[in-house]
Amino acid sequence: MTDDGRFGLGRLGLWTFALDGHPATRVREAAAEIEELGYGAIWYGEAFGRDSISQAWLLLSATRRVTVAAGIANIGARDPVAMAAAERALNEAHPGRYLLGLGGHRVDETPLEWNGYRVPGVGKAVRSMTAYLDAMDSVPLTAVAAPEPPRRVLAALGPKMLELAAERTLGAHPYFVTVEHTHRAREIMGPDALLAVELAVVLDTDRARAREVARGHAGRYAAHAPHQRANLRRLGFTEAEISDGGSDRLTDGIVAHGDLPVIAGRVKEHLDAGADHVCLQVITADPATLPLREWRELAALI
Repeated sequence: MTDDGRFGLGRLGLWTFALDGHPATRVREAAAEIEELGYGAIWYGEAFGRDSISQAWLLLSATRRVTVAAGIANIGARDPVAMAAAERALNEAHPGRYLLGLGGHRVDETPLEWNGYRVPGVGKAVRSMTAYLDAMDSVPLTAVAAPEPPRRVLAALGPKMLELAAERTLGAHPYFVTVEHTHRAREIMGPDALLAVELAVVLDTDRARAREVARGHAGRYAAHAPHQRANLRRLGFTEAEISDGGSDRLTDGIVAHGDLPVIAGRVKEHLDAGADHVCLQVITADPATLPLREWRELAALI
């Protein structure tokens, strides 16, 4: 899995929400170690911790070669002018190393309740994303131009958003998906678009314990993320499987849990299904702790 791939990301990256709970000095140290371990990209989410742009500056300033990828920057959290200006600044300062993923729970007409915060909807997903991309592209450039064009992907799950990702950006960054979804996404987007798939993993040789942790992760998204529930239905999961806190079939399809060969096997399945890049999100019983041990062990797959 050492191939850098067509897009310079390598075959394997890391995806994490864990950085938000740690001070900047610790994040810099972790980022530098991830780069030295050989991962092709560091992907990070955005919720109620550091905003996506601040996190990008922190990670880029602590590394020299690795791609830093927003997975994703929420389009409901900032104006297109602010997003375009930040994208240009990051690309000018760190040429070729920043990948902007766009998406977000707010791209929906149905308000979302998240940890007691009511996230307002802003309209239908594809229409909202198209308008946002149009607005970003129309922002006049007055700052120093970057030496390379910006690189963007969309957090795409459904067919229409996958089509938009292939038409308007480098490609798609599907999150919380099965190997079957990777097959479908490649068929929809065609052979040329980037397909960078997030894969949740629980690295534990105790199978019962690993499945319990995996079920907790799968169940939270199935219960609280309407766009993920809709995608699971498209993939053939029944309402009972989605609603019972994560059935065995759903848990096993979404999360690779077990020892290193099990994780390696699932990565290979996604690559064989058409993924260009797989970013591993390590899930543990304590999400507040940086999973350094697991990141180091998983580096054996690179």
